[in-house]
Amino acid sequence: MAAATAVALAAGMTGCTNDSGETPKSVASEAGAAVQSATAAAASEIAKIKGGLDAKSDVKAGPTEAENNRLFNEITATNPTDKAVDYTVLVNWKDSSGNLLDATVVSIDAVPPGGTKSAKAQTHRDLSGTPPAEIGQAIRH
Repeated sequence: MAAATAVALAAGMTGCTNDSGETPKSVASEAGAAVQSATAAAASEIAKIKGGLDAKSDVKAGPTEAENNRLFNEITATNPTDKAVDYTVLVNWKDSSGNLLDATVVSIDAVPPGGTKSAKAQTHRDLSGTPPAEIGQAIRH
């Protein structure tokens, strides 16, 4: 019975469109493409860093806030070294199922020795809710 219901629902949805004439499948496909594009751009930025050290433990994400359907988080780096350093941070937003919704890279430059400095990470596209930001990768250089 459940399988028949799922097939019937799927068949019924194939003809559904939203207000702009898009089917659920095309909207989902566009969202997936946007996430892939953001992820590729973020990976490209991270790959440009040469000679950096893994510094994920130096970096924390603040609470998620929403403004005009975009999400943002304050990202704070704490420099444990005795010289000023820069951080390049990959920030991910995931839904409650662990699916990647968006990704961006934030640079935090000239963090003083033993000090902290913050930058704002913002989603590339409109997202609903306030999923937490996760530090995917952080490089101290």
